[in-house]
Amino acid sequence: QLQVVESGGGLVEPGGSLRLSCETSGFTLRSAAIGWFRQAPGKEREGVSCIARRGSSTKYADSVKGRFTISGDSANTTVYLQMKSLKPEDTAIYYCAAELWASPGTCTIVVDKGRYAYWGQGTQVTVSS
Repeated sequence: QLQVVESGGGLVEPGGSLRLSCETSGFTLRSAAIGWFRQAPGKEREGVSCIARRGSSTKYADSVKGRFTISGDSANTTVYLQMKSLKPEDTAIYYCAAELWASPGTCTIVVDKGRYAYWGQGTQVTVSS
């Protein structure tokens, strides 16, 4: 079964850190680009970061550059989103999604469900004091 599952969300104070995980099943990172997206209450889903097949390139939204880092594990089954210097405006449900057989070296943070066919259920991140 092809799927992705997120974990690692929680409540953190402003300035704190969290690491989200996106575990793949039925495929590896050799054959898929992975994107992280988020949706805050009352807002549209937006792209946060992505990593191309085999980790060959990455992209970040301007709002998270310098604070978030995306990476893949050596087993090519899990993608991490390390989040630092968190702000209240980072509060959202975070989703990961997989684009199977993406063009090598490319990924997108556009919410394109035609490309990202596999989505997880999301993990809640709340930044509050």
